[in-house]
Amino acid sequence: MFRRSVDSDSDNDLSRHAIRPPVVAGAWYPGDPEQLAAAVDAYLAGITPVDGEPLALIVPHAGYVFSGAVAAGGFKQLAGVTYDVAVIIAADHRPPVSKPISVWASGGFETPLGVVPVDKGLANALIAADSRIRFDPAAHQGEHPIEIELPFLQRVVPGCGIVPVLMGSDDEAVVRALANALTKTLSGRRAVIIASSDLSHYPQEQDAVHVDEATLAAIEVGNPAHLRATVAHSMTAGVPNLVTCACGLGPILVTMQVSEGLGANMITRLSYANSAASAYGDSGRVVGYGAVMFWRYEPPSLTQEQQQQLLALARSAIREHLQSGRTISYHTTDPVLNRRAGAFVTLLHKGELRGCTGHVPANRPLYEVVKERAVVTATADHRFTPLTIDELDDLKIEISVVSPLRRVSNIEQIEAGKHGLVIVHAGRRGLLLPEVPVRRGWDRETFLEALCFKAGLPKGSWRQGATLFMFTTVEFGE
Repeated sequence: MFRRSVDSDSDNDLSRHAIRPPVVAGAWYPGDPEQLAAAVDAYLAGITPVDGEPLALIVPHAGYVFSGAVAAGGFKQLAGVTYDVAVIIAADHRPPVSKPISVWASGGFETPLGVVPVDKGLANALIAADSRIRFDPAAHQGEHPIEIELPFLQRVVPGCGIVPVLMGSDDEAVVRALANALTKTLSGRRAVIIASSDLSHYPQEQDAVHVDEATLAAIEVGNPAHLRATVAHSMTAGVPNLVTCACGLGPILVTMQVSEGLGANMITRLSYANSAASAYGDSGRVVGYGAVMFWRYEPPSLTQEQQQQLLALARSAIREHLQSGRTISYHTTDPVLNRRAGAFVTLLHKGELRGCTGHVPANRPLYEVVKERAVVTATADHRFTPLTIDELDDLKIEISVVSPLRRVSNIEQIEAGKHGLVIVHAGRRGLLLPEVPVRRGWDRETFLEALCFKAGLPKGSWRQGATLFMFTTVEFGE
């Protein structure tokens, strides 16, 4: 039952002041406020965020001992970002089921950490946008998938309002109705959409990993129809005890559509685990958990001065290491140079390649990556002997700042000269920067074959079940 706040003075005020109390506190997560705050903070402290401010997230909603670390991987991305409201979308897990979409449009949701207020203006705008969206408090009673996300939100974005949404169906028309309403009503708002969903339910661990990988890969492609087809294939593939591939498929599909409409051009998988990893888990009966971020990537805009600072840093780092074996001390407050980014450092000696190594994950400040990779390239690229101090004056340094990886769903997406590529297949991995095919005069297919060679894979492996990712770079040199 929802309850009336102390300042309510009539039954007519009940819905206006409705606070939905917690229903799984003390069971699925700690019920004591101090213990809950400490538990959430501990999960968050274990996460190193990557580049990107989310427009939307997919996060799990199991008990914290099972999925807390994965959920933290998503919520940590919200730290330091200003949001007015979080729209949290979940599927009904118990009757009465939403018919077909229920928005809690008043008051707030309570956790042991306090009440999270509902953004009533946005909630009611959603209700007004489509007749299939209504305020049905009964549907929210006893449901956990929205509630369990809230302590993370409270710790990471304190003061952020919410719009809690339940979906009773993942029918295409229902998904489209909610996606259209959200796209319309969120225009101009500092909002994040949170799809609350676990992944596979109840297969054995090995099957769960296989099914969840297929689901997450389909999400990364960014095509809702492809995700539906992938889920349908998994569900009819005869996987023992597989009940669902995603208990919030509808919310995930809505999130994919709305985030694209709001300008997301990057989908980043943040973390994955399953219940077998927990001390309380059973490897014979597993639930999968994934965290995914939808966001808009903008390449760093480096001025000529900033480029020169990074090139000088790389050269100084190499010189200091070769002369003394020490690491130079360097710090900057420049926000562009402190942006989390991956980068490659390439060394050319008298026009010939002398080394090239990189750090791909965008989880460290750019200047730190350049400083570290410069030394590694000079001394530890296994294809070359370590650089000597005598070679330094004839050395040319190039830096490539790399974008996050985007999964390739169709090789027609690949533009030789624009995209770098990563191949993952049969336990092997290879990467080529976008400038390589330009220098060699390769077309797309030659580029792909060279990528296979770089990874130590047989010719044509890119056609035979390999996973491909593409990326772009901002390249500059001395």
